[in-house]
Amino acid sequence: MLLLACLPGYMLCAQQLYSKAYGNSRNQPVIFLHGGPGGNATLFEATTAARLADSGFYVIVYDRRGEGRSPDPKATLTYQEAFDDLNSIYRKYGLKQAALIGHSFGGLVATLYTRQYPQKVSRLVLAGALFAQQETYDWILSNAGDYARYHNDTAMQQRTKVLMAADKQSAAYRKGCYDLAGKMDYFEMPQPTKASRELRKAYETGPFYAQNIRNSNAPLLFYKNEPRKNIDTRPDLKALKQKGVRIYAVYGEQDRIFSGRMLAGLKNLVGPDEFRFIDNCSHYLFVDQQPDFLRYITQWMR
Repeated sequence: MLLLACLPGYMLCAQQLYSKAYGNSRNQPVIFLHGGPGGNATLFEATTAARLADSGFYVIVYDRRGEGRSPDPKATLTYQEAFDDLNSIYRKYGLKQAALIGHSFGGLVATLYTRQYPQKVSRLVLAGALFAQQETYDWILSNAGDYARYHNDTAMQQRTKVLMAADKQSAAYRKGCYDLAGKMDYFEMPQPTKASRELRKAYETGPFYAQNIRNSNAPLLFYKNEPRKNIDTRPDLKALKQKGVRIYAVYGEQDRIFSGRMLAGLKNLVGPDEFRFIDNCSHYLFVDQQPDFLRYITQWMR
């Protein structure tokens, strides 16, 4: 294995994935897959991993190669590399099968991994997960145009027009769409609760915030090296459902990067009993409305 400089605060002296397990190893294993490319699992780990483990699960968090706390200058950031990373987590913790919780981009990784290794996945949970990328970007840009006209924001209008004409298979296009979504507060819960504010404050003042390492080059590498870019995993989900794989989905009702039509279609695909909305909740549902998130995950895992 290639050697990398040690990062202070956690064991990463050799080229290996950062990972940590919470709970009793005899309990049902659950692996959390973070967003990205370029993200990390620090927010979930700091706020939710131990609490989910307290409900009787063996919860494993990790950062993919070249992302977060798993630095690797030779990472290619492809889906196959992500599958290899996840397989190494299975080996490290001696798992034959585990439930996967895929958040945001992690939902794409989790879905494609399950399609390739269905025997290794006991349950697939989509938590604010991407599933139809181009439709998501089209939805954001459509709303951005309306938003810019309403607010008479000529700079945003121009930016939206530029993105509509841009190369849709580029990292700049993806980033631009999410930048506009952020400008419209699409990732913010409408009315923060006392509990959600306390969770975020504890994260921002705690040790995990200092580990919130993001690789700004990761999206560029992904779009350079991965042939499957703006993908739609609904056919994969349908095929997995037909094979008997247990699939569940939980989304914030105010996670506005998805249209109502998109989520209604996903609900129909996975099944009404396997789909849940959480009110007053946006993209980071395990912080926005943690009790509801934990309740649904616990019910589905059992």
